[in-house]
Amino acid sequence: MAKTFHVTLKKMIKDNALEILSTPKDPSQLFVTSKDVNRPGLMLTGNDQFFDPKRVQFLGLGEFGYLNSLDSEARRESLTRFFSHLPCCVIITRGLDPMEELIPIALEYKVPVLRSNDSTSDCMSTLISYLGVELAERVTRHGVLVEVYGEGVLIIGDSGVGKSETAVELIKRGHRLIADDAVEIRRVSSRSLVGSAPDNIRHFIELRGVGIINARNIFGIGAVKLTEKLNMIVKLEQWNDQKVYDRLGLDDEYMSILGIELPITTVPVKPGRNLAMIIETAAMNNRQKRMGYNAARELMQSLGMSDPDDELPTVDIF
Repeated sequence: MAKTFHVTLKKMIKDNALEILSTPKDPSQLFVTSKDVNRPGLMLTGNDQFFDPKRVQFLGLGEFGYLNSLDSEARRESLTRFFSHLPCCVIITRGLDPMEELIPIALEYKVPVLRSNDSTSDCMSTLISYLGVELAERVTRHGVLVEVYGEGVLIIGDSGVGKSETAVELIKRGHRLIADDAVEIRRVSSRSLVGSAPDNIRHFIELRGVGIINARNIFGIGAVKLTEKLNMIVKLEQWNDQKVYDRLGLDDEYMSILGIELPITTVPVKPGRNLAMIIETAAMNNRQKRMGYNAARELMQSLGMSDPDDELPTVDIF
């Protein structure tokens, strides 16, 4: 069964600059668990089929216009029917003042009521994006996440292979660190993964022989970043003379994380190899491939050689 994530109402209020009109208890003890939102127009008119109380409910000009067209008794009946289904919270948009029946009924059914000065569409769009990240399916992987020329590069490999040392060298070359050792990866859409560091280890790097350092304090605030979209994976492994490594880059390999496939490049490690420079080049090459250019294929064509089979092998080590 898929794990369910939540965000506290207190955090949602703070991050989205919402105003509390009423709340049955401390917002830090109330939770939102659904990424979807809803405008309850049908519910207010009496159709409660398929109503999902886990969704944040929005009341805007349309809903207020309908409610204000009713007499007091009909309005109370409509609001009572709505709040009796116990929605997780209700947001009134455009800074509208609630009618006199709304807050008492909300308190009776212990439903928090918030307010935003934004239009309904803008507020809904912002909250959908926000909840998409906060409630996204996620997994934590051992590795280092860095931003290299705007590309999110996840560096993986066995312990001691040189991931953190390579990250420090990349930082010194002007790139930015997102996470070291543990990378929290979230699936924010059907095609996108975003990585970040757990709060308790953010900006810290472990260097064997040196110890723990704070990249933000040593290299400056410009050397770190909170989150980054994952664009590619670089796997570092000790050089194996018995293994044949890809020298052309014609066939792309992919690794699946949370059901999304990312291109993966295996880089053998041995003394004398400049891993930071190699990763920089891999990041720029990956961007070119995403833009439709493949240097290896151009070389093959210029030599009059046909491309190999385009079937892409998939590697899933997680």
